[in-house]
Amino acid sequence: MGFSLTQEIAIDLGTANTVIIHNDKVVIDEPSVVAISTVDGHVKEVGRKAQQMIGRGGDMIRTIRPLKDGVIADFNACEQMIRKMVEMITKRSRFFTPNLRMVVCIPSGSTDVEIRAVRDSSEHAGGRDIYMIYEPMAAAIGMGIDVESPEGCMVVDIGGGTTEIAVISLGGIVNNQSIKVAGDDLNKDIVQYMSQQHSLRIDEPTAERIKMNVGSALTEMDTDKAPADYLVVGPSKQTALPVEVPISYQEIAHCLEKSIQKIELAILQALENTPPELYADIVARGIYLTGGGALLHGLAERLTKKITIPFHVADDPLHAVARGTAIALKNINNVGYLIR
Repeated sequence: MGFSLTQEIAIDLGTANTVIIHNDKVVIDEPSVVAISTVDGHVKEVGRKAQQMIGRGGDMIRTIRPLKDGVIADFNACEQMIRKMVEMITKRSRFFTPNLRMVVCIPSGSTDVEIRAVRDSSEHAGGRDIYMIYEPMAAAIGMGIDVESPEGCMVVDIGGGTTEIAVISLGGIVNNQSIKVAGDDLNKDIVQYMSQQHSLRIDEPTAERIKMNVGSALTEMDTDKAPADYLVVGPSKQTALPVEVPISYQEIAHCLEKSIQKIELAILQALENTPPELYADIVARGIYLTGGGALLHGLAERLTKKITIPFHVADDPLHAVARGTAIALKNINNVGYLIR
């Protein structure tokens, strides 16, 4: 890894995961979790190691997710998380700390106060020269869309805390819809469903695994595309004895129905507010899906059928936002969509 006076890093600061790109490589892709000792207040771990401590540290360790609904909920924990992740990748010596130029992603619905919180956290974590970019814009750039073009495009970025829907044209966001229904809500739906339907107590990391294996937006899929049943093991709510329950994609599709309907409605509202010229472009080009939620089985198919506009899933939906942020970082002097 080359060393220079200024180190440049692109950060996708997500509710569920934080992705950092340095020298064109994804160098950090970790859960946005911090584990703090309740004894001395020191950070024990961040990222995956901190996530593994959830529910395991008793009263000695407190695990915190610093972001909620796409914005900073715990300023101190967020600052510590960014600092520790940056330390993993920047070469430091006892005599020298590199200047850090950062571009950080923020939700398109961020308020001035929320933007200030991201800037302050980044500065306290060592950032000297800080820019921000709205997530849908970064996602579009990361998918290879020419955002400077007069042709309109629509991006739907389903993250952990928010679903960001934006129409982009001429290097700007023409209209956007940001709703607090996303991956975390789907996990909560699964936790509740397992409790009510199977009297099984599970936590959110287990719900996340269920979603990844048999999460579906469709109750009927072709046999060759349908995921196999997933075996869930957990304590019975009644007896506390271990129970094994096989879960099918059809069950999870029913359980996620209400949340998916809310995302559909938000997309329709964004289309309703789109100027006719750009609407015609979107119909011709299709709508681009990114973020972890884009990986839900059958989602693109369901949305295409419901909205009658083709939906395209990004090649690498988990990293599209981070890659777009890194591209913006390279063109920092030429782009008008960065926020100081």
